[in-house]
Amino acid sequence: MKTILIVDDMQSELDWMAQYLTTAGYSIITATNGEEAIEKTLQSKPDAIVTDWMMPKMGGIDICRKLRKNPETAEIPIIACTAKNRDVDRLWAKKQGVKAYVTKPCTKEQLVGALQEVMG
Repeated sequence: MKTILIVDDMQSELDWMAQYLTTAGYSIITATNGEEAIEKTLQSKPDAIVTDWMMPKMGGIDICRKLRKNPETAEIPIIACTAKNRDVDRLWAKKQGVKAYVTKPCTKEQLVGALQEVMG
C-alpha cells in the first residue's frame, strides 16, 4: 500500500482528501503546516506528497525546496494542490521540483490521476 502525506492548513481540505484517498487504497499521513510536513516526511518517507501551496509560515514551495535539497527526500514526488491556476504559477512550481499540479477545488479523479501520474 502506497503512503501519501497530505499537507494543508485547512482541516476540511485534509479531511476530504484523506477520506477519499483512504477509500482509494492509500495509507494517509497528514500535516497542517510545512514544519510538520518536513518532520513527518523525514520520519515516514511517504511515496508521494500532496501539498497546499499557500500556507502561513512555510508553504508548499518551501517544503519542496527543503525536501529537494535532502538526498533522502529529493526523489519523493510532490503534487501542488492550490487555488493558483495561472500558467506562470504552474511553470514556476515545476521549476521548483513539483511533479504534478492540481488546482482547487479539485475533483477526486484529478487527485488520484495526479498520484498515479507521479508514482507510475
